[in-house]
Amino acid sequence: MPHPAYDILTIGDMCVDLLVDLGDALPRFGQAEQWVSGYCLEMGGSACIFACQAARLGLRVAVLGRVGADAFGELALRRLRECGVDPRFITVEARLQTGLGVALCRQAGDRAILTYGGSLNAVWPADVTDDFLRLGRHLHYASYYLQTNLLPAAAGICSRAQALGLTVSLDANWDPTGSWDGGLRTALAHADLFFPNEQEALAISAAANLDAALDALVALAPVVVAKRGAAGAVVAAGHERLIAAVEPVAQPVDTVGAGDSFAAGFVAGWLRGLALAECAAIGNACGRAATLARGGLAGQLDGEAFPALS
Repeated sequence: MPHPAYDILTIGDMCVDLLVDLGDALPRFGQAEQWVSGYCLEMGGSACIFACQAARLGLRVAVLGRVGADAFGELALRRLRECGVDPRFITVEARLQTGLGVALCRQAGDRAILTYGGSLNAVWPADVTDDFLRLGRHLHYASYYLQTNLLPAAAGICSRAQALGLTVSLDANWDPTGSWDGGLRTALAHADLFFPNEQEALAISAAANLDAALDALVALAPVVVAKRGAAGAVVAAGHERLIAAVEPVAQPVDTVGAGDSFAAGFVAGWLRGLALAECAAIGNACGRAATLARGGLAGQLDGEAFPALS
């Protein structure tokens, strides 16, 4: 059997992030104009940030998706290329607007997010062909609830990928509808790794605490990695629970994309056959570094930081 062209394939939630630093201001209607302390414009999207971190760690990564024929689409494509991601499966469409996430950021680290879909959820089931899947050895499926056109086919895509010999990781991200359904449990039956954050794990499982949530979720997927931000992560595999602490960051600059960089680091180690503890350590280092710069890309680490990945 020929060696796959790519280590990782992902389906791009193509968008850009506009991060607005509110400072002490709170948005007021009635045409009230207020000063803000700054902003940052960067490529966003869980799958795309993941792809960039994975490529920077030395993996061959390709993204399937669409962008609009606009400045935001050009920014997203440029960032992917700069990070070493192959964008040849991303099409540019004149009648499509590139997706946009506007994050209103407060000093305490919290943020409100307003999202325009556009190209973010512009991939359809027919686009994810077996010919595309055969090009990779691993599929990372992210923004499960935001890629609305794919929801009816998500479990089938993961199942087809496994049948074609790929391993599969899944990151649900937040569900704006609050239903936490959409066939996720069926899809998890075809995933090797699942990466919810703590809040998502509780919502999906309807459990009262993280321990109970992990008990419920590990019955659906072999390895569940609960991302806990500054508290690191908890890895559940069968009855095993591994608590992976992370070195504290005194003053995080920005947490956008930190969970996606964590997942990319974990998968990079996992694809190289490293122990789960080592995978979590690499993931923690990648997630931590992402919080030291604005946007989801600027703080990402390169493979030289991890001799075990060489």
